Amino acid sequence: MASLYFKYAAMNSGKSTQLLQAQYNYFERGMNPVAMTAQIDDRAGAGKIASRLGLYHPADVFDENTDICAYVEDLHKDKPVDIVFIDEAQFLTEAQVEQCARLVDDFDIPVICYGLKTDFRGKLFPGSEALLRLADNIEEIKAICWCGKKATMTARITPKGEVMREGQQVAIGGNEMYTALCRKHFMSGEAKAMPATQSDDKKSAA
Repeated sequence: MASLYFKYAAMNSGKSTQLLQAQYNYFERGMNPVAMTAQIDDRAGAGKIASRLGLYHPADVFDENTDICAYVEDLHKDKPVDIVFIDEAQFLTEAQVEQCARLVDDFDIPVICYGLKTDFRGKLFPGSEALLRLADNIEEIKAICWCGKKATMTARITPKGEVMREGQQVAIGGNEMYTALCRKHFMSGEAKAMPATQSDDKKSAA
């Protein structure tokens, strides 16, 4: 039986790398996987899923007006679709998550969505909130904070490395704009290890 999956994590956790590896496994077996990514995120170029390791592959794109179910259904008529991968799934609308669920329930096509759970303020993205409610399987992909603990939050930072608390929910950027933090350092606004003070140096030398 097909299922709807949501694999979420903070930034720089290897979500796209996992997607590309899974997609390759289907290609290798002569199957027909369909990959989609958000049109709004064009950091790697329009219609392309890319990882920080340098892996990339062309993908179909969706925007807020795309009917995911109808789009895949049309592809399925020409050549049976074995699975659908969706990158940047936080940008799905609630209606589009429901469309993904219909692909699973009505066409028995598995759908695996990869994305962020929360934005830079710690608030759920609409697409992620809908996936948390409707997905059959939910999995957290591990990311690491600068302190070595598990990173669960994505922080938006200024060019000086300061954690931002206000702004529009969506702002496309990479490592120059975002970093993954554990809850403690997200709450305290520490985007990186603070340099030791002179008094700390004296204590450590004592």
